[in-house]
Amino acid sequence: MPKLFSDPEAIAEDIIRDVGTRLVVGLPLGLGKANHIVNALYARAAADRSIDLTFFSALTLEKPKPGNLLEARFIGPVIDRLFGGYPDLAYVEPLRKGELPSNIRVIEFFFLAGRWLHVPYAQQHYVSANYTHAVPYLLTEGLNVVTQLVAKRVVDGVTRYSLSCNTDTTLDVLRARAEGRASFKLIGQVNSELPFMPGAGDLPGEEFSAVLDGAKVDFPLFAPPAEPITDTKYAIGLHSAGLVRDGGTLQIGIGQVGDALAQSLILRHRDASRYMEILKRLAPATELATLQTGPFEKGLYGLSEMVTEAFVGLIEAGILKREVDGAILHGAFFLGPKSFYRALREMTPQQLARVQMMPVSFTNELYGDEETKRAARLDARFVNSAMMATLLGGAISDGLEGGRVVSGVGGQYNFVAQAFALSGARSILALDATRQGRAKAQSNIRWIYGHETIPRHLRDVFVTEYGVADLRGKSDADVIAAMLGVADSRFQDELARAAKDTGKLPKGYQIPTACRENLPERVARRFECARGGAVAVLSVRQRFHRRRAAADPGAADLARRAAHAAPAGRPFMAGTCANAGCRSRTMPGPARPRSAENLDRAALSRAGWCGSGRERGRLRPP
Repeated sequence: MPKLFSDPEAIAEDIIRDVGTRLVVGLPLGLGKANHIVNALYARAAADRSIDLTFFSALTLEKPKPGNLLEARFIGPVIDRLFGGYPDLAYVEPLRKGELPSNIRVIEFFFLAGRWLHVPYAQQHYVSANYTHAVPYLLTEGLNVVTQLVAKRVVDGVTRYSLSCNTDTTLDVLRARAEGRASFKLIGQVNSELPFMPGAGDLPGEEFSAVLDGAKVDFPLFAPPAEPITDTKYAIGLHSAGLVRDGGTLQIGIGQVGDALAQSLILRHRDASRYMEILKRLAPATELATLQTGPFEKGLYGLSEMVTEAFVGLIEAGILKREVDGAILHGAFFLGPKSFYRALREMTPQQLARVQMMPVSFTNELYGDEETKRAARLDARFVNSAMMATLLGGAISDGLEGGRVVSGVGGQYNFVAQAFALSGARSILALDATRQGRAKAQSNIRWIYGHETIPRHLRDVFVTEYGVADLRGKSDADVIAAMLGVADSRFQDELARAAKDTGKLPKGYQIPTACRENLPERVARRFECARGGAVAVLSVRQRFHRRRAAADPGAADLARRAAHAAPAGRPFMAGTCANAGCRSRTMPGPARPRSAENLDRAALSRAGWCGSGRERGRLRPP
């Protein structure tokens, strides 16, 4: 059985006594960090330079911080309400200021989008890695400690611990330990808000060397609020929903696109004629002929490295219901608002048994029991986001052409590769056609760009608010034509001219008339014209989140205030916005991702996480 502690300093001393003064500590991505243990180890190493401490991690979560006194007075109570009890990670401020002690290193393979763009130390110690490659890199570093937030359950006097939100890399390193390829101490910190997730991450106490547990070290989970979903993201969601086949497999990333897609799938399932009516106003006739528009009779199977609240909505709507080994959803980590954690905690054992948390090697790869995985992952649709794309089909999702990293590759490449390896599967990369610069709009579809996350030889499907570009197996000229068709019309001529000047597009090529009105005003006008359809979308949205509203009365008012002043680089809460001419509460969803070529001047939609860059009316990064 593990040694039990209630004092973080005591468990830190025990770790050092047990392991020695060279510590290579693996921290889970995002939510699962054992903050009190991490902070105690940091303090101990900062006080004793003979200790060599390395934290290997990803997605360090931070609370919003006001930039001045006025902002503190205005937004401070909202921040306290949303994040007040969450303990800050001690290494964050010294890392940001370049003041880490010389005996402490912090290495990350995925950043909160844009938060570390201007921090030289973080940029220099970033490890570029696919999500599935993080574990071998960590083992190569000499991993000897893993600290993790866990849920606890006692049944018939026997204590068990659940890895809950982060089975992703922890189960993979535990397998390496069981096979004799690794030797480390697993240290847990109990959190009362974490849902106890059954399955592979439900572990006996014997797996742990020590556990920190007690009221003084319990804390509210980091629960990122969200911003309203824009018309642009709704249009992308509606287009993407028509690419999903009944009886298939679905992976979606975090952010507005994922939430808009889930809502669009629910609308399609509950009212297919209304869905089609709205889509007809948004999509050209050539696209409509290829889309799936019927309800989900067979249902979908969810397979996603990240599990979000959108999946709960799809389960409740009866869409996620195709079982694989008794589960309708396999995931590797989760992060979301408080209502999401509450929904998981309140599921019956029978419901929760159908949501299985797995190692990232299971969700993101086909290796290992490949035949079974192939049989299960039918007609898979892997839906993720990009910051930019090139006319030749390359995707820019993690960094800038100058070499700086905005976020990270994460699992995007894994899922793109799966889309080509699986029969009937497709990779769908979503992006806004434009971003707003300081002085004017700029195109997110470029002729060329000096960095690519997904190379053009893996080009598949791109979706913007203006439609779908199916690129797989097409010639360069056809790819360019398809991308021009979903580009903003203000930039089409310039892009076409660049392609023609290099000989990649015939001189006589003309962009189809149907694609010549790709303008934001057109999208807004189509939603306005489809007022009845927009009401249907909003109705679905309200039902989708009725539980959230009922569970936290008064949050809407805080949300409205936070949405206007939330800091760049962090998630924030949805308030209200006008959609399709209607003034209605929007569905809260993860913050809209942003990035930029120069993040002080412009903003881009980012694949995956939260906003970055500065925007008028929002708090400045600390």
